[in-house]
Amino acid sequence: MTTAMPTAPSTAPPQQSAEPASGLLARVRSLLTLKLLIVAGVAVVIGYLALVPLYYLLYGTFFDANGFTLGAFARAYTADGIGELITNSLLFAIGAAILSLVVGTALAYLNVRTDVPFKPLFFAASMIPLIIPGILYTISWIFLASPDIGLLNAFLEPLVGPGFFDIFTIWGMIWVEGLHLSPIVFLLMVAAFRSMDPSLEESALMSGASRWTTFLKITVPLVRPAIVASILVMTVRSLESFEVPALLGLQNGIYVFTSQIYFTLRSYPPDLAGAGALAVGLLVIAVLGVILSNRVGRNGKDFQTVTGKGFRPRPMELGRFRWVAGGLIILYFVATVLAPLAVLLYTSLLKFYVAPSAEAFRTMTLDNYRELAGLSSAGTALKNSLILGLGSATAVMLFMSVAAWIVVRSKIRFRGLLDQLAFVPLVIPGLVLGLAISFVYLRSPIPIYGTIFILLIAYCTRYMPYGMRYAVTSMHQISAELEESAQVSGASWWQTFRRVLLPLLSPGLVAGFIYILTVSFRELSSSILLYSPGNEVLSILIFEQFENGSFTILAALGVVMVLTLVVLVTVAYKVGAKVGLRQD
Repeated sequence: MTTAMPTAPSTAPPQQSAEPASGLLARVRSLLTLKLLIVAGVAVVIGYLALVPLYYLLYGTFFDANGFTLGAFARAYTADGIGELITNSLLFAIGAAILSLVVGTALAYLNVRTDVPFKPLFFAASMIPLIIPGILYTISWIFLASPDIGLLNAFLEPLVGPGFFDIFTIWGMIWVEGLHLSPIVFLLMVAAFRSMDPSLEESALMSGASRWTTFLKITVPLVRPAIVASILVMTVRSLESFEVPALLGLQNGIYVFTSQIYFTLRSYPPDLAGAGALAVGLLVIAVLGVILSNRVGRNGKDFQTVTGKGFRPRPMELGRFRWVAGGLIILYFVATVLAPLAVLLYTSLLKFYVAPSAEAFRTMTLDNYRELAGLSSAGTALKNSLILGLGSATAVMLFMSVAAWIVVRSKIRFRGLLDQLAFVPLVIPGLVLGLAISFVYLRSPIPIYGTIFILLIAYCTRYMPYGMRYAVTSMHQISAELEESAQVSGASWWQTFRRVLLPLLSPGLVAGFIYILTVSFRELSSSILLYSPGNEVLSILIFEQFENGSFTILAALGVVMVLTLVVLVTVAYKVGAKVGLRQD
């Protein structure tokens, strides 16, 4: 009895202090789960990619060593020719948007609502231009319509004299950009026309209205939201275009925002703050366009015609105009697909560029391809493009699959903010994004600037919104009951996500992967400000060959680039089809 009493006080305090320590440790372990680490990591990465470059761009533009200043804006917007620059930018953007709208809407209407012939050509005419990089498309039109070397001018010279077409004008810029954007409008308007109840058009025709009157008074008002959204989106896309203004406009001293930013950064010494001021102005215009587009989209209920009643669209008979419309389809296919690709292939087989003739065809050779095979920079550029395309597409879709779960499935407060953050880069033009990222890593102690990793960061940032859209759309189509069933069966969150959700999401993820692979493989506008010698991609190498006047090598490189893209997209579609059908 007496020997046990002294030991009791000495053992009680350690037991009391151990309990809170073990409870705290258990709580920390419960919080630091794999699920929390993955979700938090993805959220931090999205916030970093979306906000940090924008912050550094604004800070580097509005602040210098002495604090807040508007000196960069004073330099940029009081320079000679700034009024002409703004006018050129708006004229180019609005003109290209209107041209793409007219062409794309007309083709969509003919395809969906009429019995026009040659409908299989619509698919090729809408998809192939999306694969052709903008820089190659622009250079193709230089071969076709340059006043000096253009094939069209060579054919027409005996009739109308030399230099009838001049692609190096603001109207040539509008023509090339508008044609290159028209397939996007076509795809948008096809969806709008297919969703519209045709009974209203049929009623107007039965009441004696002509087809043209019916189209203007009935059809156009019903698809007005899609039309307005298309023209606003195409205007923003044209404002941020770099290839067309750089290759066509600079030849005659026609500057727009993007080409002026590029010229400001290439001058010595480079005025980073002045370029930032121009970039901020372009960014404001792009944001206003997106806001206006979203506001128009919210009024879409006023134009809804598809209700609970089923309907079956019946093609309108064009009568004697059917073959006229068919001829226009063939002409459009030749102008947007066949001619640009043919002139690239033709030029790639010449020793030096000349107009087509019997002598030119006899001297065709594969020497340009042999020289290209021996060009070390070409192999490096192809390897870099493959690494960046595959790497950015894989990284974006993996991160966005988790982000889509957070937005759609989780109960986390402010999860909608993550969705908004992922879409911030959508309103930042590519050249502006490249400038913003250069602001970040020129000041960063991490040695990323001048390496291929800075290009990977730029690509992931720029195409993050598209990956988010594909992933969120796919996540909405999957019932939450499947996750609940897996968790009831004892699966952890990571096991459920990896073995249940990812296979079900795979069709949407593969579609997003293919799109990001395609657009990143041809990316130029953000790459032009971030690449360094040895880290060139194919689009940069093509741009350099153009500046050096090596047109035949450039054409051979362009053919290789287009063929590589076609192979990559085809393989990805084949793999995607197998993944989508997999049942295990």
